Amino acid sequence: MKTRADLYSHEAVGLLRDITMYRVLEKEQLFRLHPGKRDKIENLLTHLTKQGRIWLVDGRYCASPDCAEQVDRGLLAAVWVLADFIDQVEYHSISDFPAKIIFFAEGEVYEIIHVEQGKETMISHLLSVPKEEPSKYIVLVDDLSQLQHLDLPPVNGYCTVSPNGEVQYYQKE
Repeated sequence: MKTRADLYSHEAVGLLRDITMYRVLEKEQLFRLHPGKRDKIENLLTHLTKQGRIWLVDGRYCASPDCAEQVDRGLLAAVWVLADFIDQVEYHSISDFPAKIIFFAEGEVYEIIHVEQGKETMISHLLSVPKEEPSKYIVLVDDLSQLQHLDLPPVNGYCTVSPNGEVQYYQKE
């Protein structure tokens, strides 16, 4: 017979991994990163918070009590994009600048690039340098007006994320 620890251990490890790696996550993001396990995730969040292994600060789950003061808004938005692809994702992780998140899906490497307002030229320059094995880029912008300032190699798509986590995808013509 399986114990409660046996039943929840896999989900607990995944939940702790995500919160530790991304530092600050919304509850709905955690539900979306672990589809079909809403009740288990809800119970684990309560349990892990009571244990002091994660913190609930300003409605977000954090890896440490002070993480909520240093929220990376670009990374938080990139997690919403990742959540849209989670059913195909084999592995995901934070990435090196300029990417916020790298993930593997269906044998391909994808990078979610967040372009802050005013950083369009810098990101265009960084992505124009050829790589040995280029990734597929999903470019996250704060505002659609930024697209006119981006001169990028072919990307798979552009997107924006609303404050409530709704992702809209676009193609540049």
